[in-house]
Amino acid sequence: MSAPTITYGCSLVWDRVLRTHVMGILLGIYDDRRNAIEAISSLQKDGVDNISAYTPAPDHTIEGMLNTRISPVRLFVLIGGILGCIAGFAFPIYTVYAWPLITGGKPLISIPAFVVIAFELMILFGAIAGMVSFFGLSGLPQTRLALRDTRFTNDHFGIEVQCADAKQSTIRAAMETAGAIEVQTHA
Repeated sequence: MSAPTITYGCSLVWDRVLRTHVMGILLGIYDDRRNAIEAISSLQKDGVDNISAYTPAPDHTIEGMLNTRISPVRLFVLIGGILGCIAGFAFPIYTVYAWPLITGGKPLISIPAFVVIAFELMILFGAIAGMVSFFGLSGLPQTRLALRDTRFTNDHFGIEVQCADAKQSTIRAAMETAGAIEVQTHA
């Protein structure tokens, strides 16, 4: 039985830990961009969906081919901002009702005075929610080191595929057919 998968682009910490124990990792190294693009398209035609790419410079073609989705961090920032705004109004209103200070017959709840507090707490809660969700969804701190090869920062391309041990031979063959100069197996 395979490990549970997450339906969005980022991985949770437990999913990453489970996936590394159940599945193996193949890393194909390419010296030509066209070969790397061909490898990604052939792997996707074979039904492989857990593909990562390492490139020496940003490559919009490869980025567009990978099944990356919009990060859900922005939703957590929105929720944090809304909760901060609610808290920014709730705290002063509660304080005014708990310890009323009547001055000159003015109303106890003065919304314009509370807007500044609500704005500041909205920014604070949104920033904290964004930071916590970023670290949580990206799996930081990482439990395993990413596959590093110094050639990826110079002139080579890397295609990483996490797959079950039974599929490794077919994926390795597809990578070599696409022109991989080296295919590494990692546990």
